[in-house]
Amino acid sequence: MSSTDYKIVRLANGVHSVHSLSHRETFHPVIGPVAEAEALYVRQLRLVERLHGHAGDFVIWDVGLGAAANAITVLRATRTVSCPIRMLSFDQTLEPLRFALNHAESLGYFDSYESHLQEIVRKHSVNFRDADHHVTWELQLGDFPAVLARLLSHLPARSFPAPHAILFDAFSPAKNPAMWTLPLFANLFRLLDPQRPCALPTYSRSTMLRVTLLLAGFYVGAGHATGEKEETTIGANTLELIGEPLDRKWLERARRSTSAEPLREPAYRQARLSAETWERLQGHRQFQCGEAIENAGVNGNRA
Repeated sequence: MSSTDYKIVRLANGVHSVHSLSHRETFHPVIGPVAEAEALYVRQLRLVERLHGHAGDFVIWDVGLGAAANAITVLRATRTVSCPIRMLSFDQTLEPLRFALNHAESLGYFDSYESHLQEIVRKHSVNFRDADHHVTWELQLGDFPAVLARLLSHLPARSFPAPHAILFDAFSPAKNPAMWTLPLFANLFRLLDPQRPCALPTYSRSTMLRVTLLLAGFYVGAGHATGEKEETTIGANTLELIGEPLDRKWLERARRSTSAEPLREPAYRQARLSAETWERLQGHRQFQCGEAIENAGVNGNRA
């Protein structure tokens, strides 16, 4: 893909965003880049609160750097907290970022971060002081599923630190199925540190995604609304980071869904749960934690 594969579009609320012509998808299409990132990542991950009580580097994996709106919004929202941030961004191309930087005025969210992103484009890493905290920002360019497989082959010696938070923002499963498979999320879960609480929010609320995360090992809950989306999804390696865990009523609805079976290959399709998947879901530790889920105040009407 080249920078000619993108265009600037004006959303209904007047905010501008980037549109991919080849994928036929707009980045942050409803409420715009900054508002979506604030709702989906900053507030849902309780980043300011978590950073205030954190010692050492707070590690964020930014999966799908794209035009960098998610990463910039997170850095801007936390810049008055003294905790140092290590941001690891992943993408297979820099073209949307190059395009966005050429249209920085229209997009309106780069501000003082524009020079740092230019450094990311040139050298794939940058270190800088941002108000009260220090930022180390690195880019891993390449196919994300292959990157995960390579990282796993080097365990227990880690080339990247395990994350405290993951910003997961890939193109949709229909357009980019390789980024939504069960093997990918299982590998991602294996790279988490069990002693390091970590949460992963993403914009989708699909039953297929939620089943995939559960089978990969995550606890899974209904995520915050963003714009017209009543719900998103959040996964974590500890139930304490899930505000509204999915319960057995959701599990029964998943059993009736016509699009619930995880993708095991990078080819999009829709299917009902297999007998094997249903058995594995019933045995998931999340659904053995009835008291914990009840105490979290889950709404049984969640989809």
